[in-house]
Amino acid sequence: MPAYLIYRATIHDMDAYREHYMSQTPAILEAYGGKFIARGGNTETLEGDAETRRVVLIEFPSMEAAKAFYNSDDYTRARAARANIAEAQMILVDGA
Repeated sequence: MPAYLIYRATIHDMDAYREHYMSQTPAILEAYGGKFIARGGNTETLEGDAETRRVVLIEFPSMEAAKAFYNSDDYTRARAARANIAEAQMILVDGA
């Protein structure tokens, strides 16, 4: 069953974010079967507080694959590179 990773981030330095985080993550995702469904495009809040963060939706083949990606050495390094340039929230959801 697929799983979806919802990533929301407030980015403080977009140039550094692109260079140190965005440049690394596509290859790491691919290694764990992940694929971008939505990647920081325009958002429109239909209900609740306005969403002002960068929103990314990623599909993985399973919860286990998503967790393996998140806990991998490569992604741990990418997260560390992102630490001072963005604040992120990541939510993992089982697909239906």
